[in-house]
Amino acid sequence: MKSDADLDVDAFGAEAEQQAADASTRSRVARSILQHGPSTANDLAGRLGLTPAAVRRHLTVLASTGQVTSRQQRIYGHRGRGRPAKVFALTDTGRAEFFQAYDRLAIQALEYLRQAAGPDAVDTFAAQVADAVTQRFRSIAVEYETPAEALVEALTAEGFVASLQPVASGVQLCQYHCPVAHVAAEFPQLCEAETKVFATLLDSHVQRLATIAHGDGVCTTHVPRPVVPAMHPSPTPKG
Repeated sequence: MKSDADLDVDAFGAEAEQQAADASTRSRVARSILQHGPSTANDLAGRLGLTPAAVRRHLTVLASTGQVTSRQQRIYGHRGRGRPAKVFALTDTGRAEFFQAYDRLAIQALEYLRQAAGPDAVDTFAAQVADAVTQRFRSIAVEYETPAEALVEALTAEGFVASLQPVASGVQLCQYHCPVAHVAAEFPQLCEAETKVFATLLDSHVQRLATIAHGDGVCTTHVPRPVVPAMHPSPTPKG
């Protein structure tokens, strides 16, 4: 027969095992969001073979530690009954758990590229990185009413968690997370290439107002309202 001390040890061991299992599952949840972009609890449950309730429990813990944030899922077109599902995305804190070492390596690699091949090589690399958004945009553009809405979804799918905010002179394209923020702080060519992509896809003279890489809370790009040419009456022919 086990003593009370032995039972306490067994209970402590079982609790430690459960905590380790929970931590491992939370890591899987966070990694799935990292790999697939912002996701609903049902998305995560399907990918990880868990119940939605179990996923929500782990998301609650990740949110309490500042590693994930949530927003209501945007629904374009006809919307069914009920509230939209929440979409969960990694915060900068959550990404740091995975990317700290990768950021250092990426910065070192780009520094080597600049020294070995010159600054133009870094520009070319930045353009290739930004091209991922272009490819995503082109694959979904026909599904949305405006290019700006399609760009928001393309950016969100790439992990930037974007939205449109109307202003008097047009709209502001806001990106609440930046997967390459630490690298872009050292190599602003990444932000510059992204801005050029925005201008091309939206066919607009966009203006970058703020970036997370430079210490701002949100990457903000102003997209001006298209200028409609004034209608002038045709001159009356002289009789």
